[in-house]
Amino acid sequence: MAKLDPTTMKDWQIAKAAEENMKPLYQLARDLGLAYGELLPVGEKLAKLDYAKILERLRYAPTGRYIDVTAITPTPLGEGKTTTTIGLVQGLGKLGKRVCGCIRQPSSGPTFNIKGSAAGGGLSQCIPMVPFSIRLTGDVECVTNAHNLAMVALTARMQHEHNYDDQRLSKIGLKRLNIDPDNVQIKWAIDYCAQSLRNITIGKGGKMDGLEMESGAQISVSSEVMAILAVAKNLRDMRERMSKIVVAYDKAGNEVTTADLEVDGAMTAWMVDALNPNLVQTIEGQPILVHAGPFANIAIGQSSIIADLVATKLSDFVVTESGFGADIGFEKFWNLKCRMSGLKPHAVVIVATVRALKMHGGGPEVKPGKRLAPEYSQENPELLEKGCENLIAHIDIVRKSGIRPIVCINKFYTDTDAEVALVRRIAEEYGAEAAVSEHWLKGGEGAVELAEKVASIAQEEKDFKYLYDLEMPLKERIEKIATEIYGAKGVTYSEKALEKIKKIDGTPEMRKLGTCMVKTHLSLSHDPDLKGRPTGWELPIRDIMVYEGAGYVVPIAGDIKLMPGTGSDPAYRRIDVDIKTGKVTGMF
Repeated sequence: MAKLDPTTMKDWQIAKAAEENMKPLYQLARDLGLAYGELLPVGEKLAKLDYAKILERLRYAPTGRYIDVTAITPTPLGEGKTTTTIGLVQGLGKLGKRVCGCIRQPSSGPTFNIKGSAAGGGLSQCIPMVPFSIRLTGDVECVTNAHNLAMVALTARMQHEHNYDDQRLSKIGLKRLNIDPDNVQIKWAIDYCAQSLRNITIGKGGKMDGLEMESGAQISVSSEVMAILAVAKNLRDMRERMSKIVVAYDKAGNEVTTADLEVDGAMTAWMVDALNPNLVQTIEGQPILVHAGPFANIAIGQSSIIADLVATKLSDFVVTESGFGADIGFEKFWNLKCRMSGLKPHAVVIVATVRALKMHGGGPEVKPGKRLAPEYSQENPELLEKGCENLIAHIDIVRKSGIRPIVCINKFYTDTDAEVALVRRIAEEYGAEAAVSEHWLKGGEGAVELAEKVASIAQEEKDFKYLYDLEMPLKERIEKIATEIYGAKGVTYSEKALEKIKKIDGTPEMRKLGTCMVKTHLSLSHDPDLKGRPTGWELPIRDIMVYEGAGYVVPIAGDIKLMPGTGSDPAYRRIDVDIKTGKVTGMF
């Protein structure tokens, strides 16, 4: 195999070359310690794992060290969190550790839009890249179909109740639900960034074409079905959660669930195979489990609990990824995922780049698809030091959990030694460990310093504690997260949000649900234009969604859309197929 050089080769070219020497599935399974029947091949290069068999066989086995990778507030380009996760797995492999990574499955929305693949980058990627990025084993399709089946059941029921009297409904075994068409809680799902579908009118035509009403579409990975896939521990748990999804309210304000529509069982049928995590590998041959979806600003944004539980039984070290910065991804990992899974982290890595810190210090705007301003490739210690206020905020967030974080300085080849030394000094002054990593350029060898720091800190005793307990009223929780995590001076609420909070706190079944905040990932605040560590602002809560199946309520801050938009220079313009070989080209 030719030398892989990320400075001259695109990610898809590196992945294509690396795939020529990837481990066969049987060897990967043997290295993981899988028993017969636990590997479920999907073609020659992909597989699922039978999680139930593995967890039953290894129920008394020791649990591996559990490491979470999060980040500072990113630029719109991202700061290499997945690349760092894979690089750290490779670095621990270089130290001779039995290690496994757990990452999220990419959505077709960003893959074919501006962000591109979520397979990592440079010499820290997982392969096979193209099937990883396009469909994988079909989990997102299952989520999409299960979600849309709920919409089919809902809209069909509304049509029949509108057209039939109570006697006719009774003859076919239906009780009138009196669904309020102005209080439907879900939309249709599609796994693309399709802004033209955000707001649509359905049911136009005659009485046989459905009930005319306002509707729309949301991206599939924002569906509560995806959230349930991320947090369910087994099929029984998933089946119970699926029955609790609130799809609408009736005209008296009562919940209408998937169980009321008698569609919960059929939705679960779509998800049986999707419960098994997917197995791929790094370009250096370490195992990576891929399960559940992204979008931590509007969803839980974590790799699945099932994948993490399986990995911690199969490996001595498990590196899992949580979405976006510590204010969003780590906070949800800490207070939702860990509480639900029972796992507690032994180490937390905060990924930081000089580029992002300069932006937070007042650098020029960073936009996907546009050339970076010279400030980002030229040494500028004043800009960098001011931007480190954002890094300090994220260090403070992680330390509140009782974990001393490790700041991974994800070094770009344009960063100077003086800039890297400045970030290291500030990180250590504010109570974190720091390590420079060049995994993008050098693979596992470039991540050895980071791996050594992680392996060392993972052995320390921790006083891990949650930010809030589930007895705390919802309004107090929101304010605690806003002030202690985001740095807000307070919270404002719409009348709609206050009404819903009152109802939630007054309902015993809902009172102990977790809290999954929704806000922009581009700022510690709700306003994506406020960079650095903003002060003196208030968090506006405009609405509260209820995800009873997933087990949490969703306070919504600012203007967040469940359907992103496609940009003017999307990735699909460069993706093609070699008609002689059938190989996909241009994926990045």
